[in-house]
Amino acid sequence: MLQTIYFTTGTQDSAERIARTLVEERLAACVNILPQVQSVYRWEGALQTASEVAVLVKTTTRSARDAIDRICELHDYDCPCVFAWPVSAASESCAQWIQRETSAADS
Repeated sequence: MLQTIYFTTGTQDSAERIARTLVEERLAACVNILPQVQSVYRWEGALQTASEVAVLVKTTTRSARDAIDRICELHDYDCPCVFAWPVSAASESCAQWIQRETSAADS
């Protein structure tokens, strides 16, 4: 089964560093970096707005927990918000590719 992981980070460099690590360590087949999203949130009792970088991670259910843990280790926020959800449908060729790229670490 496939999973998508979503998180934001403060800089493009941080997003790229985390993305490279996830792919190099075969915790993800692909990571999409979406530069400059505007976030509105409450932090420590105050309303905040910030420019952030959104990140989407293509992985498997088997690799998702390790990927989330690795993202949190590498992240520069005090409270990184990292979410995962199952993919309900995907093209067969893409699904096979994600499975193949993330299972290569088991070889």
